[in-house]
Amino acid sequence: MRKRARWLVPEPDAVSASAVCAALSIQPPAARVLVHRGYGDPEAARRFLRPEVSDLLDPYRLADMKPAAARLKKAILGGENILLYGDYDVDGTCSIVILTKAIELAGGKSRFHVPHRLRDGYGMRPEVIEEAARQGVTLVISVDTGIRAGEVVRLASKLGLDVIITDHHLPEEELPPALAVLNPNRGDCPYPDKNLCGAGVAFKLMQAMMRELEWPLEKTRRVEESFMKIAALATVADVVPLQGENRIIVRHGLEGLRKLNNPGLRAIMKVSGFEEGTVPSAGSVAFRVAPRINAAGRMAHAEDVIRMFLTAEDTEAKEIAERLNDLNQERQQTEADIVAKILKECEDAPVTDDQAALVFCGEGWHRGVLGIVASRLVERFCRPVFVLGQEEGQAQGSGRTIAPFHLLDALESMSALFRRFGGHRMAAGLSMDKERVDEFREKFKLYASQRLTPEDFRPHLEIDAETDFSEANDQSVAEILSLAPFGNGNPHPVFLIRNAEVVGEPNVFKEPHVRIRLRSAGRVLSVTAWRFAERVQEFRPGARVDVAVTFEEDQYSAARGYSPWSVQLKDVRPAGMLE
Repeated sequence: MRKRARWLVPEPDAVSASAVCAALSIQPPAARVLVHRGYGDPEAARRFLRPEVSDLLDPYRLADMKPAAARLKKAILGGENILLYGDYDVDGTCSIVILTKAIELAGGKSRFHVPHRLRDGYGMRPEVIEEAARQGVTLVISVDTGIRAGEVVRLASKLGLDVIITDHHLPEEELPPALAVLNPNRGDCPYPDKNLCGAGVAFKLMQAMMRELEWPLEKTRRVEESFMKIAALATVADVVPLQGENRIIVRHGLEGLRKLNNPGLRAIMKVSGFEEGTVPSAGSVAFRVAPRINAAGRMAHAEDVIRMFLTAEDTEAKEIAERLNDLNQERQQTEADIVAKILKECEDAPVTDDQAALVFCGEGWHRGVLGIVASRLVERFCRPVFVLGQEEGQAQGSGRTIAPFHLLDALESMSALFRRFGGHRMAAGLSMDKERVDEFREKFKLYASQRLTPEDFRPHLEIDAETDFSEANDQSVAEILSLAPFGNGNPHPVFLIRNAEVVGEPNVFKEPHVRIRLRSAGRVLSVTAWRFAERVQEFRPGARVDVAVTFEEDQYSAARGYSPWSVQLKDVRPAGMLE
């Protein structure tokens, strides 16, 4: 059985919550969440609750933006051949789409290159630059890649190509010797928002390009709002914190999906199960749209995604979207098979607290899904995990981690083991000779054991605020939901309700799920507990419990004429038994 989560309950700040309530005319539950998340100042709370496109930061605050935008302008006006060199995930492909369309709108011309995940691997390759030079390319713009491509950039310079790096991954100590390096995470960059994804950085270059070309304000704003739709998909898919500019991009970008002119967007939204005119949540994008877009780079070639978003033909867009849907189903089965093999391995040799980090390796495991598999295993074992596939004497794969552990720092400490590696705090990839996997496993485990404790391996549940059912009404829940988009850095608010009474017998439905009726502050509400059937004995009639719950949008309830929200259980404890 998995370890029970430790609940982190904040000390209430009633004074600040009351001030936010009064200033924004909102009810206490949402105000308490805002205060807990650092928005106790009413003006800061207003900006968070109601982010505006006008709140986007000046793109020229990014280091090297001036020379980058000026060089791009020169290339466009001069009719130069521009190569966009991207990555094969959602972030990389969306970055290419943004800059391709922006350059086209400006009258320029560009081509793109995306590596094949299995054949080429991650990053910029010298043979692609050499071929670009032979084809008359004079400017290369990397998107969501390139920050560690110093040798390739030097080669480009020797061949007479200028290079603009746009990336968000952590750089090495020495930056590539490019004409410009746009990355908010470079050490000397004053840009205040460090959490942009690759498409976010590409979006900022597009903003600066429009300024350099002196486009009218109305046109600039219209183009920004259009491209925020694509940037929003990438921002959600790349699991960057939904704060600051990312929150503005995702909030307005998802709202923009209500009206779709792009055939590719229409097609991928439809195949993901969305009716035209609906606004998806960030969560539904993460679980329904992003995996289908990612499936191309994982299972085939990411060029399909770019063609889908760039085509003007509905038929072609639909065909590609349906192909992505099929690839995603294949990806799900491949992923499930590998997870099952690893969990069987863990049954035979159970994971213990002295294993501070885990490395799994298998012959022929599909590299396209290993990052997802690693994420599933981190969720289960609550510690850093690498999953590697072996082919032709090489081991290649991906790692994911928990918040206290910096994955890239770990790899930097043992860099001699690898042929290639890169990434950031929470995710990384590597390749190595398969003979060194055991050595890597031991060094990785030792490094983690010196930085993590058994308490780090225990999942925790962060409570935002306390409430009771007397405060739950259509207005207060709507205000809670207006804190969306929810995701990394801005999770769905979790509320503690103390000393609730279980009313009647719990109802187990569809095997793993439970529906319970709870009484709190004299009011009875139905609460859904997903995958809680194995703990149904904790809901005996009359029991007093402390519960952690979320309030969720419920279109099914609204369609039946009831309140458009429901209550979902996150965890339960006997009343008064909190740590």
